[in-house]
Amino acid sequence: MTRISVKKKVREILTSFLEVNQLRKTPERYAILEAIYDMEGHFTLEELGGILEKSNFRVSRATLYNTMKLFIEMRLVIRHRFIGRTMYEACYRNENHIHQVCTVCGKVKEEAFPDISDAINNARLKRFRRDGFTLYIYGICSTCQARITRKKNRMKKSETK
Repeated sequence: MTRISVKKKVREILTSFLEVNQLRKTPERYAILEAIYDMEGHFTLEELGGILEKSNFRVSRATLYNTMKLFIEMRLVIRHRFIGRTMYEACYRNENHIHQVCTVCGKVKEEAFPDISDAINNARLKRFRRDGFTLYIYGICSTCQARITRKKNRMKKSETK
């Protein structure tokens, strides 16, 4: 599915949801949805607000929070609670996630592990319908590990002098 067709589909989903639940079809909701599906990867509410502001579409923090809550309920957005921060990402047609999270710098990298995905997708779950999954693998990224190693080496050198 192309980005344009995904954006069209999520707009249709939003419109249907708002009509069925007798909620208002506000320009803010559609602008926020459009901005989210134009973004790549994870984002914070501050980043989303900044993008909307750059396109001359100001929304209050309360509107952002309430709209994100609605989109999460609709399964158009997923909320991640990474180390010390909350991030979001568009999740329509992107349900299965495996994230590597650095516990030192907080960097998050999405990875594809077909064996893990297959195992989870083929697991027999009792009395439960699977919609998707998110897996978090915590550890230390290579950049932070190299920094830690250099620091240890410097400390060893200063101790031997």
